[in-house]
Amino acid sequence: MIKKVLIANRGEIAARIIRTCKRLGIITVAVYSEADQKAPYVSLADESYLIGPPRVNDSYLNTEKIFSVAKEAGADAIHPGYGFLSENDQFVEKCDQEGIIFIGPSSKVMKQMGSKIEARIAMQKAGIPVVPGTDVAISSIEEAIEIAHGISYPVMLKASAGGGGIGMQVVSSDEELSKAFESNSKRALTFFGDGSMFMEKKLENARHIEIQLLADHHGNVVHLFERDCSIQRRNQKVVEEAPSTFISQQTRDAMGKASVKAAKALGYTNAGTIEFLVDEDENFYFLEMNTRIQVEHPVTEEITGLDIVEEQLKIANGKKLEITQENLAINGHAIEVRIYAEDPVTFFPSPGHITTFVMPEGEHIRNETAVTGGFDVTPYYDPMIGKLIVKGTTRNEAISLLKDALLMYKVEGIKTNIPMLLKVVDNEQFKKGNISTAFVEEHYLPEMKTN
Repeated sequence: MIKKVLIANRGEIAARIIRTCKRLGIITVAVYSEADQKAPYVSLADESYLIGPPRVNDSYLNTEKIFSVAKEAGADAIHPGYGFLSENDQFVEKCDQEGIIFIGPSSKVMKQMGSKIEARIAMQKAGIPVVPGTDVAISSIEEAIEIAHGISYPVMLKASAGGGGIGMQVVSSDEELSKAFESNSKRALTFFGDGSMFMEKKLENARHIEIQLLADHHGNVVHLFERDCSIQRRNQKVVEEAPSTFISQQTRDAMGKASVKAAKALGYTNAGTIEFLVDEDENFYFLEMNTRIQVEHPVTEEITGLDIVEEQLKIANGKKLEITQENLAINGHAIEVRIYAEDPVTFFPSPGHITTFVMPEGEHIRNETAVTGGFDVTPYYDPMIGKLIVKGTTRNEAISLLKDALLMYKVEGIKTNIPMLLKVVDNEQFKKGNISTAFVEEHYLPEMKTN
């Protein structure tokens, strides 16, 4: 049984994991960089250890130091959160070698899904539809142009490794593709150590809809319905909701069954998410699989009543899933927005000293935060400083609750994207559920240009 968990992460997700562990009586160990010494999660943990300077390579990606702390603290398990080492198959292998439980899937499955090219191939073998595109790395700009002509512009150029929108770009001509191919390949090589690129057809007016999965070590797999994550900027999600306003019950069932089928074919265990693009006719296509907990998991928790972190811990302990597909149901509607320290017009990060930080409170409001008043937001990490989640009996009620909560949210000393989020929530197309991955470009940015 897991008695002591080291959280190999920072910020709001570290605090989130610590809270569940404390409720279950599991001792928690936090690690922090010099920049995060005063971060709320550090004092929330039972024990905390400094692991290095602010740069991620010297701290949160320093596996040698993390394992050293795990041994010193006597941790018998590591929860990776999201980002950083959460999808590093070599880190999982090292956990196995050290006799430490990794709270996540096996290194084999993680490695397979970590390559978007290999993931495409695996999903096709499992009978899951994929977006038309390439199943091998593109070797040159000339080859890229030839492929683009074959599937027709616009196309989505993507890095095979990594995530977070890095190495990803929509291109609509040979000239754009020529410029984007080399620069995105270099960027992917810098961030992920792999500059391999592939290409997919850009689906117009597509929705980004994902299915949350739980899978134990006994062959049981369930899906926890879908999340609609279509509203994005720079290929990163900013608004997520569950359930989707767009898909029919028939499509919901089909996507859920396809996801469960894929997880079983892979031999997947623990929590994971399969992401799809869904076109205007509700045809769905595999996009990628996230072999970890996701930023937006709270909306699924709100509509199902489950604690996904708790389920992760149970699965890692070798327990069978206590839930079945038949006893899962959607209850209400939940929306999450990500609060970023960034300019709401340019989307550039806005690090600095937070002089005032007041979060909204209420019966149907949930806050996941990485900061407090007096905290310094540094340029070293992702600029997300918190998440705001609301739940209503209907989507309209959830939208109303969200708007009120955003108006109560007060952050001073730095810029945030709260003004942007308010405009999204107030947008008539958003209220009607007419959203797609192009929403920000079509509805928000044009309004900014006219103001």
